[in-house]
Amino acid sequence: ICQTFKDKTKAVVSTQSTGFMYMVNTQYHGHLKRMENYTTTNTHNDLWQIFTNPTDWKLNYIHPRYDLYLTKMRHQFPQPCPDVYHFPLLSKKFSWHIIHELESIPGDIFAGSGQNQDTRLAGGYENVPTVDVHFTQINFQQEWLKVLRDFVGPIQQRVFEGYKFHGSAYLSFVVKYHEAGQRKLVPHHAHSTFTTNTALNRQNIDYEGGGSYFIRQKCLVRDVDIGWTLMHPGKLTHYHEGKEIT
Repeated sequence: ICQTFKDKTKAVVSTQSTGFMYMVNTQYHGHLKRMENYTTTNTHNDLWQIFTNPTDWKLNYIHPRYDLYLTKMRHQFPQPCPDVYHFPLLSKKFSWHIIHELESIPGDIFAGSGQNQDTRLAGGYENVPTVDVHFTQINFQQEWLKVLRDFVGPIQQRVFEGYKFHGSAYLSFVVKYHEAGQRKLVPHHAHSTFTTNTALNRQNIDYEGGGSYFIRQKCLVRDVDIGWTLMHPGKLTHYHEGKEIT
């Protein structure tokens, strides 16, 4: 107590005599959360806090190994197929929360999807329909675009040099594969410069089979853990399909 009082006295005297005092705090004591814009209308409201409380959002929802990949060179990334890169993006907590969020919405939010005629799209037609929920349906589109800008963009620049992601996405959605519903996905090109697919379930526990098959490369990717992402070119070179789950 005496030492603190003396230091405080010195600080006052120094300030009054126009001197300078430098202080360094090397210990982290936590941080304050901003609650003024906290949503309370969802099941897992923390999902919508990436703008207001980005530090907590990253701790909760970004994969604990993500930062390790920010220092890797392109040749150091797992590449299960040519120009298909594999990296950790989202935490298990994110996967569980987004699934539970969708399943907690009254009724079946996936109902009505999986058809060519799709009123959710500007043109009203989906060439390769999936049983899915668009992030626009749950007011999560802007939050997801920030995830793409802040966490996917830096990885993209490491593996696809010369191109910089500018933060827009043609479509962002969660697909539901189920034995009683959509079991596979027909061959198609993605409508994008590059595409990411992130696993939300446990292979050989929640499902068997499945996987992404790249037809031109004759290459199947099946062992993708929860929160890990595949990134590959979209429009031209990587014609692919989703193999049937069993």
